[in-house]
Amino acid sequence: MRVAIIENMAGTPHGQVGVALAEVNAELDVISVYLGEALPDDTDSHDALVVFGGEQSAVDDEKYPYLPKLAKLMRDFTEADKPVLGICLGSQLLARAHGGENLLKVTREFGWENIEVNEEGRRDPVFSSVGDNFRIFQWHYDSFTLPQDAVRLASNGAAINQAFRVGRASYGTQFHFEADTSVVEGWRSNFSDSIEKISPGWLAGYFDQKAQNGTLADVAGLALARAWVKLIEQRDNTTQKQDQQPVLAGS
Repeated sequence: MRVAIIENMAGTPHGQVGVALAEVNAELDVISVYLGEALPDDTDSHDALVVFGGEQSAVDDEKYPYLPKLAKLMRDFTEADKPVLGICLGSQLLARAHGGENLLKVTREFGWENIEVNEEGRRDPVFSSVGDNFRIFQWHYDSFTLPQDAVRLASNGAAINQAFRVGRASYGTQFHFEADTSVVEGWRSNFSDSIEKISPGWLAGYFDQKAQNGTLADVAGLALARAWVKLIEQRDNTTQKQDQQPVLAGS
């Protein structure tokens, strides 16, 4: 299993997604586009694609000219039935890739927040792993409209499109379920000035917030990560079985 991981800025650890991929011994091809590293030209060399968050908007093509190609790559993986995971900026790019409208600076969420799983989500192979609601970490200003071919899976009062699926295995989550308590601790240390501007006073109450929410969010995030990784394994197993089918004489 070979997975392409797209990093849009420095300081975006793989967190729970990395844990779940390591558990199945996945080979990771980490592409730091913020350093000028090139995106894959097609889907052939990878079994799945992960796109992490970033400080840019999903439509800032002038400043980040690789964004249209990345959105197209996400759509190409979806159309090839290869799993895609877009987190925060990644979810906004996945929405863009499938015809959704990016909504800039329409909402702000920061810190651990509650997410409600809808009926479609409770039937979904990934979101059925977290029950009816869960706590998870948020950090965003932007949002998006739901693409026409997408299924909404989860919402909250701040953003109706917190999670969605396109096709069998392409998922976008506005929230950072990869961000376990160790990732959040790193962000607290490395981005304290930005955090104070986004959410004045949050840093002062950090340890109380962590005690109330950290363990719950860690459990939910790892459950989601493991459930998504299973979709890669399922496709790999199906492909292997098809490859092993005998060729009938005369066919």
